Amino acid sequence: MAIQLCMASAPSWDLYRTFLSVLEEGSLSAAARVLGLTQPTVGRHIEALEQALGAQLFVRSPNGLVPSEAAVELRPHAEVLAAAAASLLRRATTRSDAIDGPVRVAASEVMAIEVLPAILVQLRRRHPSLVVELAISNDVADLLRREADIAVRMVEPAQKALVVKRVGTIKVGLHAHRRYLKRHGTPQSLAALADHALIGFDRETAAIRSMRRRMPDLRRELFRLRTDSDVAQLAAIRAGYGIGACQMALAARDRNLARVLPDAFELDLPTAVTMHEDLRANRSCRAVFDALVAGLQVYLREQVANRRGSLSD
Repeated sequence: MAIQLCMASAPSWDLYRTFLSVLEEGSLSAAARVLGLTQPTVGRHIEALEQALGAQLFVRSPNGLVPSEAAVELRPHAEVLAAAAASLLRRATTRSDAIDGPVRVAASEVMAIEVLPAILVQLRRRHPSLVVELAISNDVADLLRREADIAVRMVEPAQKALVVKRVGTIKVGLHAHRRYLKRHGTPQSLAALADHALIGFDRETAAIRSMRRRMPDLRRELFRLRTDSDVAQLAAIRAGYGIGACQMALAARDRNLARVLPDAFELDLPTAVTMHEDLRANRSCRAVFDALVAGLQVYLREQVANRRGSLSD
């Protein structure tokens, strides 16, 4: 559905911000609480935007406001505006010659929860005036659209206009708690995994499809525990539920975890720290970027310890 402006001047950013909040919250009252506005004001913003665009954005239903086709079409553009506005605010509150203010870092679940906190502790000791905004998602943040200032990625960066520092390759292997292996035995082949409680994904995403091209036998129906949360999978492995994929450097930190089938299963995830090239001269962003690179290089060296440990088991 094509959206056409019905007024000479473009709608203000405030209208789009309100529209996005209503989309995310599902009602005028909830959006008003988030934005610190009154419900009538939020309603007027939506009406003004609908008038400007010449399209209805929401339909009332017993379950709240349902976005129209026009709203669905408009949403990604509003999200771009929101990301750009947030980036502008971060840069406006950070002097380029000082190491302070907010820097937004995007990372996957496991990296953000299990790996980065220790690195960020060291960063804070050196630069206590920095504010780190940690955006946790397994989706790849778009740095060109300013969804984040810096991203830790485990896929090869495809975008240009980025500063990219490849820190190495994160290796993923099959692991289980030693208590589980003591009870159920250690499989000696990939085929023998069928007799074990495997932990894996629920929905097949683009990343999973890429992994399955390398490991075609890794099928959803084999898993006795299915979840799309990498952190939940890791928790299940640690609890002794069964066998699942885990970063080798992370497993090296837990003596209760043992590598399973080291010669038959190993995935390589090229890992890089990236940021927009326009931020190269910003001292705050550069300090965070350099700290992440140095910390992740130390983390990756722990893979060696895990590899040696698996050979001695």
